[in-house]
Amino acid sequence: MSAHSRLHVLNTILETGLIPLLYHPNPVVVQQAASACFEGGVMAFEFTNRGDFALDTFAAVRKHFMTAQPDRLIGAGSILDAPTAALFIAQGADFIVSPVFNPEVARLCNRRKITYMPGCATPTEIGVAEEAGVEIIKLFPGQQFSPAFVKAIKGPCPWTRIMPTGGIDPTQTSIQSWFEAGISAMGMGSQLFSASRLKNGEWDQISAICREVMGWIKQYWVEPL
Repeated sequence: MSAHSRLHVLNTILETGLIPLLYHPNPVVVQQAASACFEGGVMAFEFTNRGDFALDTFAAVRKHFMTAQPDRLIGAGSILDAPTAALFIAQGADFIVSPVFNPEVARLCNRRKITYMPGCATPTEIGVAEEAGVEIIKLFPGQQFSPAFVKAIKGPCPWTRIMPTGGIDPTQTSIQSWFEAGISAMGMGSQLFSASRLKNGEWDQISAICREVMGWIKQYWVEPL
């Protein structure tokens, strides 16, 4: 189970604003990628559940950071159902992320006091998820939306906390437009972990990008309710 309380996890994500996400079958590569992000100031990292034996890879990575950097958060993404969520929670997942909202996963995470960030794409989906106790909505697929959509949602629902995943470039202009529109955090995957960077072990470059992005987030982040 998670070594951190749900309140701590939520506050950490809201205070830092960036969650890198990656799937790779080799746990050593995942550890190196996560370490590079942590070196850049990131506090939370998402391992996506996409390949064979992904649970074993996650377990190895989570166990490593429980000793190496116990203050960092490691969550599981691409979780579609409650049984799968339970498996990752049992291996120490600090938070659960999904491309869709599943009320059974919400119920499980509430029972275990684990942060759950499901994917939503409409105001109705967002409202249903919030009624189930979700604090941070994953706007997915993020590349299909814009800062204008966030502003439209936040107008009548200023309490809604939105985390787009995909669609945000690691540039000052992109990050400024999204955070000034009112997002609370962002997920970043392939734009941070390009195939060439992983293949060539360009960990310093990943750290540098994270550090730069974190600086822009701090500059443009709007305090949520």
